[in-house]
Amino acid sequence: MEKKNDFGTDEQIVKEVLLGRTEGFKIIIERYQKRIFCIGMRFYNNEDDSYDFTQEVFIKTFESLGSYAGRAPFRFWLTKIAYNHAINRINAKKLESEIPDQIRSEEKTPEATHMRGEICDILMEALTQLPRQYRICVDLFFFLGLTYYEIHEITGYPVNTIKSNVLRAKKILRDELKGTIAEDYHEL
Repeated sequence: MEKKNDFGTDEQIVKEVLLGRTEGFKIIIERYQKRIFCIGMRFYNNEDDSYDFTQEVFIKTFESLGSYAGRAPFRFWLTKIAYNHAINRINAKKLESEIPDQIRSEEKTPEATHMRGEICDILMEALTQLPRQYRICVDLFFFLGLTYYEIHEITGYPVNTIKSNVLRAKKILRDELKGTIAEDYHEL
């Protein structure tokens, strides 16, 4: 579903920007900066790098607006730019990812906090060992909450391949976590 409010849909705003009313691009930034920043955090595990990444993605998007054909919703096109930019940066430098906050425990006792920290570290290590195509699918599906179709639009992977990658990644993670304190973690 396309974003719409008093300023119009994303596609309407893009048309206005392409006609020279570039101040409308600020609306696009406001709508999607959290999403792009979140993608940056998944790839870089660092706020400073993620802020830089977010700025780079919006600059790239602005410069590429003329190539937006409107075949898919704008948000998919923008997310694909972010995803491709992150992959390109990873090829130059190995980066780590962050386990999302929802994995962290609600309990605040020192023992529970320590245990959750260890589980997160073990899970993080297991995630970093996944083959890249599996990890991408897991990140986009579980941590960004995208559907298989949305992942297809972003990565170009066939939907059935995405489903297979997620299932295979879950099996690999279960096998990797056997015998660890994270073995019984069933969120994935």
